[in-house]
Amino acid sequence: MAEGTVLVIGGAEDKVRDRVILSRFIALAGGEDATIAVISTASSLGLEAGQRYRQVFMELGAREVHTLHAVTRPQANDEAAVRAVQDATGIFMTGGNQLRLASTLGGTRLADSILDRFRLGAVVAGTSAGASAMSSHMIAFGASGATPKQRMAQIAAGLGVLPGVIIDQHFQQRNRLGRLLSLIAQNPSLLGLGIDEDTAGVVGPDHVLEVIGRGSVTIIDGAASETDAWEVGGHRPLMISNVVLHSLPAGYRFDLRRRHRVAAPALRAVSGGEAAT
Repeated sequence: MAEGTVLVIGGAEDKVRDRVILSRFIALAGGEDATIAVISTASSLGLEAGQRYRQVFMELGAREVHTLHAVTRPQANDEAAVRAVQDATGIFMTGGNQLRLASTLGGTRLADSILDRFRLGAVVAGTSAGASAMSSHMIAFGASGATPKQRMAQIAAGLGVLPGVIIDQHFQQRNRLGRLLSLIAQNPSLLGLGIDEDTAGVVGPDHVLEVIGRGSVTIIDGAASETDAWEVGGHRPLMISNVVLHSLPAGYRFDLRRRHRVAAPALRAVSGGEAAT
């Protein structure tokens, strides 16, 4: 059983003011004893993206921060990539293009090392594309819109850090309810997690997700649903009925295994914090 903690961040997290999400990541990684590996493979900004997070994490008190920008599979299989994460107490994957991230890292020594560190108790975080790639089934790309339609999104294999879910990011800001509903219609065994910007789900070894940050996490449970997705052609709207939907702001918790909300928080306003706009 995995012993680490996962942070899935919806993107555009506050890096300047309260830094609620990034501060939680550093705290979980050991605070002043934290050794962080930042993987910027998904980003088109290259080394610049890694250096930006390195600066923030050092300001938040991490002891060491190493950056890694593996952009080819040979680089992800290199001993240097493995060394970059082998002692990390926290691993952070930046935003960018999740298909680039998963197709570069998937099945490499670096991906195996990330999972090994996670199983040994490290915290693994991803923002935007980095969050999408956490699951075993990953949204590679897709369209926006509130109405679920056939062929609205393409699925690829993710890194498998957080199995049993499918994650979408920038959720409210980019109007992605329709595509997550369409994917749950086609894959009802998975839980859909739609994460708003400057918002994160923190999932511990008990598989309970806690929401932190400024927005909400939308959870779509299609276990009892019915759909006509199997017979709808083209890009036409599809039917999905009897879905259970949860919208959880900061402080609320949800058991991903038992698929139910955990008791309401006592101090929601305090636990959520306020982030920069």
